[in-house]
Amino acid sequence: MAFFDGTMKRMGENSKIIVVEGPPAIGKTALAKSLAEELEMKYFPMVTADSFYINEYGHDHRAADKDLPWHLKSFDEKDFIKNPKCEKTIHLQWVLWYEKFHQYMDAMAHLLNTGQGVVLDRCVYSANVFADTLLEMGYINKQDRKMYQKYQDRVMHVLMKPHLIVYLDAPVSVVETNLKNRGRGEEKVFNRELLEKLEYNYKHCYLKTITQHAELLAYDWSSPGEAEVVVEDIERIDFDRFDIHDPKMEDWRMKREYQWSEKRWEVTEQQQVILSSALCTAVYDVPALLVSGEDNQVWEEAHNKIPGTRYQYGFNADMGDTGFLFRVKPHLRVWKDHSETKAAA
Repeated sequence: MAFFDGTMKRMGENSKIIVVEGPPAIGKTALAKSLAEELEMKYFPMVTADSFYINEYGHDHRAADKDLPWHLKSFDEKDFIKNPKCEKTIHLQWVLWYEKFHQYMDAMAHLLNTGQGVVLDRCVYSANVFADTLLEMGYINKQDRKMYQKYQDRVMHVLMKPHLIVYLDAPVSVVETNLKNRGRGEEKVFNRELLEKLEYNYKHCYLKTITQHAELLAYDWSSPGEAEVVVEDIERIDFDRFDIHDPKMEDWRMKREYQWSEKRWEVTEQQQVILSSALCTAVYDVPALLVSGEDNQVWEEAHNKIPGTRYQYGFNADMGDTGFLFRVKPHLRVWKDHSETKAAA
């Protein structure tokens, strides 16, 4: 199809991936939304466990927990706050990485299909910041971390790294205060020790690595600043100033139409194939990620009772999907801010 429906013609100055990063409760969401609006880009909300458990019809898979034994029940952020040393913590971390990877592919697909840039509230590339912090805090073990890395090694090469990281910084004391004011009880787990380790891993590991490819804008966000200032700084960046031998923006310097179209096809049509290759990893040394055939049957029977779950999205007659239940175009999930729909779900 590259001969008839090219990809390069869709790309323009707006075709960028921007990621807003930083510690929790610092104002990333508000800034990311503002940047997307000011720059006329598409906003992708921060991934949470809700992204995994709430299906596209708005029904929550955690409702199936009542029919499941403990080791097959869901485990989300609220459960983590109650018991961060639970063996299921690695499962939550895997769920969040899986959803972040899926979201980043959707973001790439949107950009390559429409030419419109995207703004993400955190992304899959910073997932290891949290994994390493959990390991250092003793919430996951070395075997968990090793297996988690194996999943990533299988598929991360498919992605194209972001053009720009906007990092919001603040002293740990400010983050602590913000967490308490948010009133979710997070400060019980996100204590000073964890926040200091998180800050170190962000600045000395993640930013040091990702800025070999992406541009970086960092701000002291102890008191939230103005989005317009950030927009002005972004508009002054010349993303095309790097030559062919520079690692900066290397992923975005494909010259041939076929290469662009192949990547577009890959992240649009082949998402499930790519994710399946990540899942084909033995997890015998990580009990929380190991599900036997018998357990899987029990899990499926319980979850198939959730409306809109038995078949792929668009093919569930019980949810009002009509006609021949045949779709020509590939399905890309509509990413929503589940904090707005949680009550209804």
